[in-house]
Amino acid sequence: MASAERTRFTRKERSWILYDWANSVYATNIMAAIFPTIFVAFAGDQGDVWWGYGTSIATLIVALLAPVLGSVADYKGMKKKLFTSFMLLGVVFTASMAFTNDWRMMLVGYVISRIGFSGSNLFYDSFLTDVTTNERMDTVSSWGYAMGYIGGSTIPFVISIAGLLALGYSNPIAQKFSILIVPVWWLVFSIPFLKNVEQAHYIDKPARISIKGIFGNILETALDIARQKGLLLFIIAYFFYIDGVGTVISISTAYGTALGLGATGMILALLVTQIVAMPSSILFARMTKKISTRKALLVAITVYMFICFVGFVMGFTLEPHQFRYQDALDAKRVAVMRELDALAQDGEEEKEGAIDQYFQAASRAIMANDKKALLEIRLGLEDPASSRAEAALVSGLTVFMDDEKDVISSYQEAIRFSTMLFWFMAILVGTMQGGIQAVSRSYFGKLVPKKRSNEYFGFFDIFGKFAAVIGPLLYAVISNLTGRSSFGALGLLSLFLLGFIFLLIAKEPLNALEAERALARPNQE
Repeated sequence: MASAERTRFTRKERSWILYDWANSVYATNIMAAIFPTIFVAFAGDQGDVWWGYGTSIATLIVALLAPVLGSVADYKGMKKKLFTSFMLLGVVFTASMAFTNDWRMMLVGYVISRIGFSGSNLFYDSFLTDVTTNERMDTVSSWGYAMGYIGGSTIPFVISIAGLLALGYSNPIAQKFSILIVPVWWLVFSIPFLKNVEQAHYIDKPARISIKGIFGNILETALDIARQKGLLLFIIAYFFYIDGVGTVISISTAYGTALGLGATGMILALLVTQIVAMPSSILFARMTKKISTRKALLVAITVYMFICFVGFVMGFTLEPHQFRYQDALDAKRVAVMRELDALAQDGEEEKEGAIDQYFQAASRAIMANDKKALLEIRLGLEDPASSRAEAALVSGLTVFMDDEKDVISSYQEAIRFSTMLFWFMAILVGTMQGGIQAVSRSYFGKLVPKKRSNEYFGFFDIFGKFAAVIGPLLYAVISNLTGRSSFGALGLLSLFLLGFIFLLIAKEPLNALEAERALARPNQE
């Protein structure tokens, strides 16, 4: 039966897919959701800063090494060795983070483990050309992302959260468990890959691997990419649209928080994104067979442009209510400060920052319509032993809520509408996120010569890593210049528009390159 007609995965394909299931737990527990909060708790006030430094260092090292590693990995027998080395590096140093309470050692473990994680993914991506055929690449690649979402991104993450909730987030046992489950899960489910996946396409290894030869190969690959118009245009398009995809993922909760949306609701919405992404990744691969891979990518980019527009509407309709509410709250804070200044002259003083903390807590309770929290705030300050200053704070809150009922009500209504849009966006992102990443990977795999796939994927990885800089910077600059986060979100649409345009004009060159690769036999590549 022809490979295009085959419906069941081969052992090599299943083993390759399972590695995404294996290592995705690192992305959720260590990179995104759990370990960052543990690290910041140990590191103190500058924890987030050191975390940013560590992430940047690890990303930069892998990005700079990617072409060199790719060049070496294309030699016979080297890809599997390098994959295994980086995978074990990630597993060992992830485990090491659970056996120290020194935040400096945690940071070292994180940086090295992230290098191992990212490095192993570079070789993992290029192994796609070794485990399947061009006709099945979209399907196999999409199933990899799908299993990653439902496996590593959901099951061990939920288990870790359950442990933290049951024992308490600050409980050392729960924290260590949420870290240790990562290397165990990662290593155990990597075994099929280590056992069954081998390098099928390679360049004969020279008697001596030289630095000159490695950089000669890198230069040759760069020139090859520049000479192949279709491949060059695709990489440029990928640079822009994948930057947009990554930025939407990374700034979504920060954007929602800036607008005043509830953290719990946003986290639940993002969990829904992960769940929706699993079947959507598979359906997206099927769509490529109906309308071609390039057209499917254009569809996904179009949906992302719509997502950016919805995100703009979400903020643009909410911000006027947010600004009015904040102005009213600030005015009341100033009034209370004046009253406290007068009381201070009578011998009563308030600690610096206490007023801001009080108003922040009260504001959160008001916007969440949390009457229990408001009651606790009031009771805490209406104790018989309370000072006149504390009584002034309670009075200020009460007057604010009575005088600004309409402002508060309109802001709460706007938050409800924007929260609904956030959920809508989360579902839309879930339908496209896994598919656009998986199909981009498999499409690139079809366009490059199989014997030098790792070297080409090294450049692919560089574009993916450095693309992650422009989007967040664009969002931050536009938001600062306009004073409105909604315009920052709208600015991201330009990244997808550029990706769309470059992919659109690449139609003929890409069709020619696809035909050329389809005719080439593996041993001639």
